[in-house]
Amino acid sequence: MALIALAADKGSPGVTTASVALAAVWPRRVLLAETDPAGGDLVYRSAAAHGGPLNPNTGMLSIAATARRGLVPDQLWDHTQPLSGGLDVLVGLGVSEQAAGLAGIWPTLGRAFAQLADSPHAPADVIADCGRISGDSPVVEMFPQAALVLLVARAEPESLARVRDRAAALAAKLHGGPRGAASLATPLIGVVLVADPAHSAKLVHQVNDMLVAAQTGARVVGTLADDPTGAAQLAGRRRGRLDKSMLIRSARKVTADLYQSYGAAWSGPAAGAGAGR
Repeated sequence: MALIALAADKGSPGVTTASVALAAVWPRRVLLAETDPAGGDLVYRSAAAHGGPLNPNTGMLSIAATARRGLVPDQLWDHTQPLSGGLDVLVGLGVSEQAAGLAGIWPTLGRAFAQLADSPHAPADVIADCGRISGDSPVVEMFPQAALVLLVARAEPESLARVRDRAAALAAKLHGGPRGAASLATPLIGVVLVADPAHSAKLVHQVNDMLVAAQTGARVVGTLADDPTGAAQLAGRRRGRLDKSMLIRSARKVTADLYQSYGAAWSGPAAGAGAGR
């Protein structure tokens, strides 16, 4: 199984951009799920494969009624739409008020996402864009089913302090308390930094020291380039060779490192490639 949940604390670290970038270069077939209770962004920034807009009513909104009667992983595909680049997406809610319709079914969604990789018909990994989370965010109810929870943070001191505290809070919630650096538990908690590539190596070392000192059990799993041009190309707001952008090149490095570290545990029938390869 491989449900990869991306989230952040406060601020604007770019969780959606990170989720789309990683999904676009994922080495196996992947479903990008917008599970942010505050609402999704892709209907506003991405075109559907047919060239028109994405349908906001097909996705998390339409799956709510289905999930209340139980959810077989393959049913997820009935609620997805392909983006113009071919990436399959489960479109998020339109507004935060619609999240009330998902009350009580977040664990069901988490199980379906995690089990999709073992589907005999259309297996895929799932990258879930969970947006900003806090202690009472309902989307956290999916996290016990995840293989990996990735916290996205920028290089500003306040963002790094928040990601340290959020990692510690998640470790307490998901693992029952603080973890030492050598203690592995499921889901693994990792940090993805959005930073200037020229300074990323030093920053990774500093943040890892901070995470170890706080006994979060988390560590930095990679850095995405702070690349506004690449982000604009990814969102379709700017033309250019997206595959040559610093953002996509760094996303390839992150996915390669993730699979080198954890791929054996995720091995299964899911095969193929993400869009934009």
